[in-house]
Amino acid sequence: MTLWDGSFPFYPNTNACFPFDTTQTVIISVVFSALATFIIILPGIRGRGRFFWFLRGITGLFIGAVVLMTQFTRDWENGWVTANTTYKSFSHAMVNADIGLHIGLAGVNITLMGNPVNQVNETISYNEHFAWSFDADYDHSYSEGLEKGLPSPILYVAEKFTMQSPCGVHNQYRLSGHYASLTLWMAFCTWLLSILLFSMPILLYGGYMLLLTAALMLFSLLFLFTARNTPKCPIQFGPASLKTVYGRSFWLTLATGLLCLLLGLGVIVLNSLQPEKLKLVFNLDDREGKGEAAEGWEKSSLPADASTSEQDMLMVPMSELCEVTTTKL
Repeated sequence: MTLWDGSFPFYPNTNACFPFDTTQTVIISVVFSALATFIIILPGIRGRGRFFWFLRGITGLFIGAVVLMTQFTRDWENGWVTANTTYKSFSHAMVNADIGLHIGLAGVNITLMGNPVNQVNETISYNEHFAWSFDADYDHSYSEGLEKGLPSPILYVAEKFTMQSPCGVHNQYRLSGHYASLTLWMAFCTWLLSILLFSMPILLYGGYMLLLTAALMLFSLLFLFTARNTPKCPIQFGPASLKTVYGRSFWLTLATGLLCLLLGLGVIVLNSLQPEKLKLVFNLDDREGKGEAAEGWEKSSLPADASTSEQDMLMVPMSELCEVTTTKL
C-alpha cells in the first residue's frame, strides 16, 4: 500500500462521488447570522414587546429559510433497498450493498454503499447526481455515466428516468419539478412582501401575502403529488424492490405552508375582530401612545395666538385700573 492508497494525488479517484453542495451551508449561515443579530439587539427592546418582536423574527426567518432551502434539497422522495446484485457490467462478481434513490426538483441522486464498504478489492461508496434542469441534459449525464463505467445498480436505476425508457416518467418528474420550483420562488417573493408590509405596518395586506405564500407552497406540493402518482416501472434487484416515499423536504414544506396559512388567517381575523390585540402583537400601541404624547407636547409648546392675547388685554374693565396720583414737590 502506497502513501496515496494506490492512486496518484493529482488525479481523480476511481469512485466518482458527487461533490458537496455548499448552497445549503450558505443559506444556513445567513439565517444563523441574522438570528445572532436579533439576539444581540434584543436587550435594547423594552417592555412586553420584546417577546413578540423576537417571536416574529424567528418565525419569519424559519419560513424564508424553508422556502429557499427546499429549492436545492434532493430529498423530496427517498427510497432504500438492500440487495445482492452485480457490481460491474460484463462481470459475475456479486456484492451486498444498500441502494438509495433521492429525487429532487432538479434531478435524482443515486447512492450505492457497500455492506461492508470494502468488497471485491474496491471501496464501494458512490453518490451520483443526474440533473434534468433547464440547463442540463439528463440523457447526456447518463451517457457520461456509461462512459465512466459506473456500477451496474446506479446505471440500472438511472435508466428508469431517461427519455428513451419505456417507463415514461422523465417528463412527468421534470415538468413537475420545474413548476414546483417556480411556485416556490414566487412563494419566496410573497414572503418578502409580507415582511415588508408588516414592517410598514400594513397588517391586513401582510396577512393576505402570508395566505398567498401558503397557497403557492401547497401548489408546489400538488405538482409533485401528481408526478408521484403516475404509473412507474418496478425497480427490482432480485427479490428486493426499491420503492420511494415522501422525503423530509416534502413534509417540511407542507408544515411551513400550513403555518403560513394559520398565521395569515390569524392576522386577518384579529384585524377584523380584535385589532387592539393585533396591535399589541406588532408593538403598535406603544408607538401610538408616543405619537399622541409628542403631539400634545407640540401643542403645549406653541405660542399663544396674538389676537387672543390682545383681546384679553382689551377686555379688562376700566374700574379695575389703578389710579396713580402725582404730588408736586
